[in-house]
Amino acid sequence: MADKGIKGMTHSEASAAVQPLVDQLNQWRREYYDQDAPTVDDHAYDVAYQRLLALEAQYPDLVLPDSPTQAVGGSVDNDFAKVPHAVPMLSMGDVFSLAELQDWAARLEAGVEEPVDYNVELKIDGLSLSLVYENGKLVQGSTRGDGNVGEDVTANVMTIKDIPHQLNKPLSLEVRGECYMPKAAFVKLNAAREAQGLATFANPRNAAAGSLRQLDPKVTQARALATFLYTLIDPARFNVTTQREAIAFMKDLGFVTNPSSLTTDDLNQMDAYIAEQTADRDALAYGIDGIVVKVNSLPLQQRLGNTVKVPRWEIAYKFPPEEAETVVRAIEWTIGRTGVVTPTAVMDPVPLAGTTVARATLHNADMIQSKDIRIGDTVLLHKAGDIIPEVSAVVLSKRPEDSQPAPIPTACPSCGQALVHVDGEVALRCINPMCPAQVQEQLTHFASRLAMNIDGLGPKIIAQLQAKGLVKDVADLYALTAADLSTLDKFKEKSINNLLKAIDTSRQNSVERLLFGLGIRHVGAKAARLLAAHFGDIDTLMAADEETIAAVPNIGPTIAASVVQYFNRDTAKTLIEDFRRAGVNLRFNGPAQAATDSYFSGKTVVITGTFAAFTRPALTAQLQALGAKVTGSVSKKTDLLVAGAKAGSKLAKAQALAVPVMDEAELQTKL
Repeated sequence: MADKGIKGMTHSEASAAVQPLVDQLNQWRREYYDQDAPTVDDHAYDVAYQRLLALEAQYPDLVLPDSPTQAVGGSVDNDFAKVPHAVPMLSMGDVFSLAELQDWAARLEAGVEEPVDYNVELKIDGLSLSLVYENGKLVQGSTRGDGNVGEDVTANVMTIKDIPHQLNKPLSLEVRGECYMPKAAFVKLNAAREAQGLATFANPRNAAAGSLRQLDPKVTQARALATFLYTLIDPARFNVTTQREAIAFMKDLGFVTNPSSLTTDDLNQMDAYIAEQTADRDALAYGIDGIVVKVNSLPLQQRLGNTVKVPRWEIAYKFPPEEAETVVRAIEWTIGRTGVVTPTAVMDPVPLAGTTVARATLHNADMIQSKDIRIGDTVLLHKAGDIIPEVSAVVLSKRPEDSQPAPIPTACPSCGQALVHVDGEVALRCINPMCPAQVQEQLTHFASRLAMNIDGLGPKIIAQLQAKGLVKDVADLYALTAADLSTLDKFKEKSINNLLKAIDTSRQNSVERLLFGLGIRHVGAKAARLLAAHFGDIDTLMAADEETIAAVPNIGPTIAASVVQYFNRDTAKTLIEDFRRAGVNLRFNGPAQAATDSYFSGKTVVITGTFAAFTRPALTAQLQALGAKVTGSVSKKTDLLVAGAKAGSKLAKAQALAVPVMDEAELQTKL
């Protein structure tokens, strides 16, 4: 990947080239490691980094003190306590072709006098994490930081579901691995941030880094992080002599290890494994950006040692970038439920990473302007996190001569009202609560399963109701008649009766469903239930001030401000009165308080298996209403496992930890 022209450079030419490269790479490193907001993709960084390496190799006296070739990872955030690493957490060297990988293996094997086999593993696209246990109990989690000193993120690590708080054996040890965000969680997080007008994460790695390095562990907990562990520190203490044994040892202790690996001394087998994983990477539930090849023998690893920055016994084969070239034909602007206006590039269809892509999100107006994306431009596409089609860059050499900057709307494309930039947001927003596009999204959300659960009322039916002027807001749903519904396309007597029945049934829902269905910013289903249970009815909640609402456990000032702001609007007050006249329940139907005398009050409960009388979501909600804290994994902190039929590993773990187990029959006597 190095520039072929470097060999012909004079010392003065090379000297002039080094400083700008160092400055640019350090800027990109700060954006990637410290700000979790990269402005270039990995490939662009790697090209520049390899050029700097080549320059420094040609003229070693030009290696600057702040050169990124001499550094590991990022800096340490002063908001976190510092954790010195007894064994440095180093970076890895990179190769970018099978030929370069074979050359690396040949050099390594030429320097040793014994046969070498390798453990070949997936390179998880996340951030390095160290976990320390004492007598089997998790006592510390830390990031890599600068390699020698990391950040103490123990409180956040405790919220990651697949990290054991207690090992299967009472051992004291340190393990290391990768903390990552699954692709599905990345898509969900970015969609939520975009709906709130916030900047989206560039890829799952940066989303994971931003989530793990939160000052509020509740934020980390909500981000659905996961881990793969692959390094055992001081393995000789446990008579572990190979990397493959180390992975098996950690798995037996309760850690999650990646199931895909290959141990071989045959480079042809290694090549075949890399080809297979390269082809299958898009199908994985998590992101990988390459393959890691490690000497399998741990004693040999120790003898080979490392340079100032990288181990000599491992190398990362980096996947080539998957990019496609296409032409932007139009930019469409759509309105979400919260009024955020989102641009989408409409392009000539092109195959990319296993799918045909014709549309790509442009996120917000700032991104269009910073990348200077114009209609008619030829652009390079990639998939952010191997999932979301995104424009990498404009091919300026192919830009039409009469090209003009893309117009940024000043008025809502749905209702025509002026768009605004809300403080602290990158998105444009329509703040008209009666905007037709927003109302359609609001109606869809209002009818959804976790909100009012109006079966049969989907987006297509809602679009028809709006087009015929039958509904202008969510309260209008309760005024619909059989005659109104008979005007809808393909809507006959059975469909009419079913929908009217579903709407009528929803009137009796407990008020937390209505509260969630209103779509108040920051108020999810859980917050809605907490507010409803605490205040008892919507009138009491509407009369409460910010301080009173913020004092509700697990609510806080952000949600409180949003609730007060919402109910201060005249349109919201009118909407609640419309619901009242329509006979919609405005009270909390659960226990008036968190049932402090309930058997489950204050208990940490895990649910597993299937039940004859309950669905899992309904049972979770019922236990929470009775004061239980329902979690997803069994640990020593678990007070009770509720086990239905076909209970599996959670039951076995509960029994091993002596956690009380309750079956469905006993459960029904306690509810």
